[in-house]
Amino acid sequence: MAQDHREQRNGAERLPLRVNGDDVEVEAAPMSVLADVLRDELGLTGTKLGCRAGDCGSCTVLVDGVAITSCLMPVAQAAGRDVTTIEGLETDGELHPVQQAFSDHNASQCGYCIPGFIVAAAETVANGEVLDREQVVQSLSGNLCRCTGYESIVDAIVDACGHGTDREVAS
Repeated sequence: MAQDHREQRNGAERLPLRVNGDDVEVEAAPMSVLADVLRDELGLTGTKLGCRAGDCGSCTVLVDGVAITSCLMPVAQAAGRDVTTIEGLETDGELHPVQQAFSDHNASQCGYCIPGFIVAAAETVANGEVLDREQVVQSLSGNLCRCTGYESIVDAIVDACGHGTDREVAS
């Protein structure tokens, strides 16, 4: 009974989510942002919180295969939907092609923004899009990095899209 009273007082509800292929139930206020619930309730700290305004992309996750900024999505909107975080991209001990490309190209500096970049690029790769360098740069417009000139990040994504890293290909 005490828990029911607390739920009524702070608006918490039990919400079903499918996160990284697992059905889970979280207890959260419906308007809590998805990023906070992923990090605080489920311990999925690969989803980073930078600006909390949808500008930096560090909190990018896939919802039903579409890249979204999870700092703006109320958890209630994710209820019953398929959410994939950076932790869910690896399959059977194998890195996702974008994760592998980022590793191969040493495409991270401090690493804070990298999960968002990788998840956003994973959507592109899943859609079968083969992008040149200019298109990759355009596709990254929602993700910011303070540490790098983006060259290794672009190289990695172009490689994951199947182009290799020849900078002349896209010019």
